[in-house]
Amino acid sequence: MQPTAPAGLDRKEADVYRQLDPERLPKHIAIIMDGNGRWARRRHLPRIAGHRAGVASVRSTVETASRIGIPALTLYAFSEENWKKRPKSEVDFLMGLLCRYLKTELPTLNKNNIRLAYIGRQHELPAVVQEKMRWAREATANNRGMVLTLALNYSARSEIVDAFRSMVEAAANNGGLEHLQIDEDTICRHLYTRQLPDPDLVIRTSGEMRLSNFLLWQLAYAEIYVTPTLWPEFRGVHLLEGIAQYQKRERRYGGLTGDAVQLHNYYHAKTVRSREV
Repeated sequence: MQPTAPAGLDRKEADVYRQLDPERLPKHIAIIMDGNGRWARRRHLPRIAGHRAGVASVRSTVETASRIGIPALTLYAFSEENWKKRPKSEVDFLMGLLCRYLKTELPTLNKNNIRLAYIGRQHELPAVVQEKMRWAREATANNRGMVLTLALNYSARSEIVDAFRSMVEAAANNGGLEHLQIDEDTICRHLYTRQLPDPDLVIRTSGEMRLSNFLLWQLAYAEIYVTPTLWPEFRGVHLLEGIAQYQKRERRYGGLTGDAVQLHNYYHAKTVRSREV
């Protein structure tokens, strides 16, 4: 029996959704939004036209993910490397575009019960942008639906560096560095994404086969789906197609099948609890 499509999906989205197993949807989807420049270049337009067109893709993708009940969606919006590689005029445009997005999309986020979060070195962004980000986050703080995380001025390597700095600082404030304990659980608690589950699925648009310094720790066992679709052309139906491909795969974690990893996690949690007693 095919599942009933959630309200709000268009015909194409509903057709793909009916082929899915609602019980096996990813808990967290991460998307590397790529192809704005190529989209604009193919139309003989400036790069900023591609960025502007990509806003509609964000809206469609976010709303579809929320409607089908995805708990967490993370979008790679602005990398730390963008500061170095892009002209100042383009960076300034992106910052303005972000502020306009937060202002215009806030009613839609609240209507869909979406809570907004950020990862990345936010303190390095312009003060006016930081203020707008705080405003939007606070305005959605009471929502209890999907968590939409925007990766802004983000670098996975910088995140890991910041995590180790945080661990050292915590140990120094708690009796000295001889109390520093480094293991996977400790590192995870100091990452930007400590409030989120690791992504089950990462989607990259534009056909590129790279992670581009995105969530390198968290994507260790994520399924990767690459589509040739350029980001400004990406819509909710493409997200559902990615989920359909995800559901066709046998999930493996470091050589373990899904059943085995559940058993592994059960005994791991049991061991941790016994240590805490």
